[in-house]
Amino acid sequence: MSTSQNLSEPSSTHNGETTDGRANGVIAFLRARPRARRALLVMVGAIAVAAALAWLFMRGKVSTDDAQIDGHILPVSARVGGSVLTVEVEENRWVDKGTVLIRLDPTDYEVALKKAEADKAAAEAALAAARSGVPITTASSGGRLSTAEAEVRRARAAASSAEANLAAIRARAREAEANRDKVKLDRQRLEALVAKDEVSRQEYDGAVAAAIAAEANVEAAKADIVQAEQATRQAEDKVAQAEADLRTARTAPEQVEVTKAQVTAAEARLELATAALKQARLALDYTVVKAAVSGVVSKRSVEPGQVVQAGQPLFALVDLENLWVTANFKETKLKHMAPGQRAEIRVDAYDRVLKGHVDSIGAATGARFSLLPAENASGNFVKVVQRVPVKIVFDPDQDQEHKLRPGLSVVPTVYVR
Repeated sequence: MSTSQNLSEPSSTHNGETTDGRANGVIAFLRARPRARRALLVMVGAIAVAAALAWLFMRGKVSTDDAQIDGHILPVSARVGGSVLTVEVEENRWVDKGTVLIRLDPTDYEVALKKAEADKAAAEAALAAARSGVPITTASSGGRLSTAEAEVRRARAAASSAEANLAAIRARAREAEANRDKVKLDRQRLEALVAKDEVSRQEYDGAVAAAIAAEANVEAAKADIVQAEQATRQAEDKVAQAEADLRTARTAPEQVEVTKAQVTAAEARLELATAALKQARLALDYTVVKAAVSGVVSKRSVEPGQVVQAGQPLFALVDLENLWVTANFKETKLKHMAPGQRAEIRVDAYDRVLKGHVDSIGAATGARFSLLPAENASGNFVKVVQRVPVKIVFDPDQDQEHKLRPGLSVVPTVYVR
């Protein structure tokens, strides 16, 4: 045991002396050379200042590499169906707003337009006829009412006259019957007297003739009564007809309203025909498909001669004039972030740095918008730092050459202080 201790002591002593010697040598070197001492102090101070500045610089900004360029990708489709005549553009070509993309066969829609024009012309003619009927109906109905009232008055007067004449004839008939009865009695008395030769035969013959004449007068009176009754009934029928005509004439306001209603219906039919004509013109215009915005044509899926349906996707039009960055920042980096803060966006594809600013911060984390959101109710919860989408828009004139594309990876840096 003592032997091992004796062997180890010289070694430790030697190492200690070596370390102390080096330290003493460095100290002696610095003491002997003031310039080296000052240079070392300056170097240490510079390193400390650089570290402090780097810490302050990094403290005022946050960045992420989980970011991509986003933009509007508009699906282009026909609003009407038909056969494709021509395709005017090629894929991956820039087109301005309003540029013709495809043309459909317009024949069917031209025929439909002519039919709609004819229907509108017919509706206009029907409306003109209905409108002209209103004043005619108004004027004629007023005249018919006055005529019907006068006719009723005349018919009623004629009926009254016929009734009075019937009464007079009936009175004369009763008078004739009374005279006949008297003459008949006179003849009967004279007949008994002529048999006794108390009166002359001539006087008796006169009584017989008078009885015959009285009977004829009665028959004539009865015939007059029948004729007068028939005339009275005809007068009553005329009164009834005149009153019916008067009732019909009194419906003139309703007839005018009916005519006005016909005008309203004709106006509605004209509006319907006008709308159909406008729709036919729009359908014909829709046979020419134009670009809704300026952009690059992509995903072409149509060829000449192909029959397409309304709403069928034909192109995808990428709007390169309205791009932005969707950056998914960790939730721990959002403490000092706010809309309006300056940002720099480094584009991986072109190794360029573009300027922009924070437009808005997402309303929920990306996990909430995923197809299968995370379920933390199983009991095996593991806390994961969530990411929140932040929209960063480019400053004006940052991509005049339109080199940026939706989906490109970028590294945005937001200056939060």
